[in-house]
Amino acid sequence: MTDINRIASGSHHDPHSFLGAHPVEGGWVVRVLRPLAKSVSLKLSKTKTVELAHLEGGIWVGEFASKKVPDYRVTTVYQDDTSWTADDPYRHAPTIGDLDLHLIGEGRHEELWHALGAHLTSIDGDLGVSHGVSFKVWAPNAQAVRVVGDFNHWNGVGHAMRVMGGTGVWELFVPELSVGTKYKFDLLTKSGTWITKIDPLARATEVPPNTASIVTDSSYKWKDSTWLKKRAKTDPYSNPMSIYELHAGSWRLGLDYRSLADELIPYIQEMGFTHVEFMPLAEHPFAPSWGYQVTGYYAPTSRFGSPDDLRYLIDKLHQVGIGVILDWVPAHFPKDEWALGRFDGEPLYEAADPRRGEHPDWGTYIFDFGRSEVRNFLVANALYWLEEFHIDALRVDAVASMLYLDYSREAGEWLPNVNGGRENLDAIAFMQETNATAYRRNPGIIMIAEESTSWGGVSAPTDQGGLGYGFKWNMGWMNDSLRYIEKDPMYRSHHHGELTFSMLYAYDEKFVLPISHDEVVHGKGSLLAKMPGDRWQQLANVRAYLAFMWSHPGKQLLFMGSEFGQLSEWNQEHGLDWWILDQPAHQALRSLVATLNRVYLENPAMWQLDHDRAGFSWIDGGNSEANTLSFTRFDAKGNPVVCVINFAGNPHHDFGVQLPKAGKWVELLNTDASEFGGSGVGNLGSVTTDQNGYAKISVPPLGALWLKPAQ
Repeated sequence: MTDINRIASGSHHDPHSFLGAHPVEGGWVVRVLRPLAKSVSLKLSKTKTVELAHLEGGIWVGEFASKKVPDYRVTTVYQDDTSWTADDPYRHAPTIGDLDLHLIGEGRHEELWHALGAHLTSIDGDLGVSHGVSFKVWAPNAQAVRVVGDFNHWNGVGHAMRVMGGTGVWELFVPELSVGTKYKFDLLTKSGTWITKIDPLARATEVPPNTASIVTDSSYKWKDSTWLKKRAKTDPYSNPMSIYELHAGSWRLGLDYRSLADELIPYIQEMGFTHVEFMPLAEHPFAPSWGYQVTGYYAPTSRFGSPDDLRYLIDKLHQVGIGVILDWVPAHFPKDEWALGRFDGEPLYEAADPRRGEHPDWGTYIFDFGRSEVRNFLVANALYWLEEFHIDALRVDAVASMLYLDYSREAGEWLPNVNGGRENLDAIAFMQETNATAYRRNPGIIMIAEESTSWGGVSAPTDQGGLGYGFKWNMGWMNDSLRYIEKDPMYRSHHHGELTFSMLYAYDEKFVLPISHDEVVHGKGSLLAKMPGDRWQQLANVRAYLAFMWSHPGKQLLFMGSEFGQLSEWNQEHGLDWWILDQPAHQALRSLVATLNRVYLENPAMWQLDHDRAGFSWIDGGNSEANTLSFTRFDAKGNPVVCVINFAGNPHHDFGVQLPKAGKWVELLNTDASEFGGSGVGNLGSVTTDQNGYAKISVPPLGALWLKPAQ
């Protein structure tokens, strides 16, 4: 195929080298592509026009004298005598600079979303300002790339892009486009096949199941500067963190980002949580994936509104002092043919070898963490959410699957690293770079790892060889404690160690204790349904368990619905069983959780030394016969709160406990109080020790007491 044929068919790698204005002796030659035109002319000024002659294949050409680079508009008359005057994409210089290209090539562009994707652009000229959209996409294996969209009836012949040297970046400025334009890219593969793909850097998309990328631009004015300044000065380890995890689409069905702000914020304030954690909000085509199979890494899901609508939600949360955590999924991505997979016809974002590049459990691709441009795509994506949406923390999904090359693989199904080991050295380097860069650029943010193995140093600094996360989910505590609490109380004494084992490693990492969505789906039942006994006993078990969770060293996370005793396991199609709050027992459980948060926040002993051994001391961790635990939490000044938790089905009266100091102690919390739906066993609000600090107390059945010295 000749160059002219390639130009005419929109399959040339550098159409600007032929189309547009080019100097000739005494002036300029202009070539434009206008298939099916009857005549074509150039407007050079208010009074000067130049008629073009048809060359071949819809290419029109003309020469004229001029001492400077001409600004012109193209008037096309079609066979039905309709005419159209427009700016010419091919008269414009590149809209991406050498520095951007250099940084992209080296994989070090920390603000990649400003360089690639679709951006409103204005360019001055003699005939006025050209307003339009600059498109840029990385596709190094493509022979040609075209922009297609609603503006050209999804035919990109007239909008072929140029490749910018050896970077693999393709660029085109299309005049007269604006916000709301729908577009994709046509890519000519090495095999000669055209494929159509979304923009990997699109910042907005159509509502699924439609898949087009959409040109967007933010006009949002943030009002959370007070929050951000405070965040930058806050030590997350020595401050309270009580996290409410939710799925935006099913917390209450039918809400968008703005109405979610109206309804969620008062609820979080009433309940006393310090943070909300949203399950992934990046665009994903398959709703039942809950957002964990991402196709639009830079696009907030359009299901609930625009990107600025999401900014509004986050801003409103910040304005009332609630932090925002977002689930982020860099471990894998789906194989949808219109998305990232085989993006330019070849493995690009994914590793080529399926032993490295495909996830056997999830039927997805795994990112090629060793490729600098791919690593850059992900590092910049983390920064994008933190900086463009003021997210306070990213909870990184499926870290274990990134750490191990043999994750969920049998012998012969994986490739060892260069040292012959099973560690994914590229993924480790990627996570270290992401965390170090995120913390450097955004004071006060937190990176949280969902990591399910005993990998050492997940929350250790990168300069000490750690992965650099701020926190790690304590999956061991979660698994052990749930396994214990699901047993009938008459058998719990034989499993007492499952409650206490977590304290052997509680300070190895900076932990979050998670009771997340993963524990209330896929046949596992809701938190309430896990509990043995009749309904009263189930609710009492939940109350005692949550009091244990809130008093255990580490921050805590609770999935929506668990706070009021959701009966059925979570189903994103149905939402939560809010109707159950008509029952007093469930309203009482929700009241307990609100009280847990209030008492927790009011007493620094419950959180200030979460990650310091000085903040915890056993009173009696070995009383398996009585199914009880007793321990003391301390704040930085040594002020104590004593926690006594009884997982037996019967109360313990005259129960001896050695308190840290003598005198009167008040009940900060009694989960068996009648206001919480309990049986009312307690100590009439206080206990008094002997001169040595020893007291005999009443410990309620399936209940917890928090005690504090009287002032």
